[in-house]
Amino acid sequence: MDNPDNSPRVDAILKAKQSLPGALLPILHDIQDALGYIPPDAVPSIARALNLSRAEVHGVITYYHYFRQSPPGRHVVRVCRAEACQSVGCEALAAHVQGALACGFHATSADGLVTLEPVYCLGHCAVGPNIQIDETTLHARVTPEKFDQLLASLRSKP
Repeated sequence: MDNPDNSPRVDAILKAKQSLPGALLPILHDIQDALGYIPPDAVPSIARALNLSRAEVHGVITYYHYFRQSPPGRHVVRVCRAEACQSVGCEALAAHVQGALACGFHATSADGLVTLEPVYCLGHCAVGPNIQIDETTLHARVTPEKFDQLLASLRSKP
């Protein structure tokens, strides 16, 4: 693996989950939870443990947008782009966010601070547009100005 520190963690997850029925998705989720992404060089180990081809494992990883194949920035910002948020301006917000971060969706800002991802419904349709930061905080009725304040707050954290 590119990062040798990842190998024992991936091996432990494989050992704990490989006998589960339908183990691939739980394993991928656990690896991403532990490392922040699915290292491409973990794919052969996963395939071997589950008696799958590398193509099958890679196909699942690339099918689900949730799974990342590279380390995320220090923070992950998800902008809801579902229909309810679209009806209250999420596309304009998304354009502002991309401009403020100088990166598109599925990318990380040049300073490594923020990875920007789209999401299709955060479950707060009545108070959109919504964004989620680090899967821990949900922000409703986000305007460009409110996003700028949130970004400044992220930048001020050590």
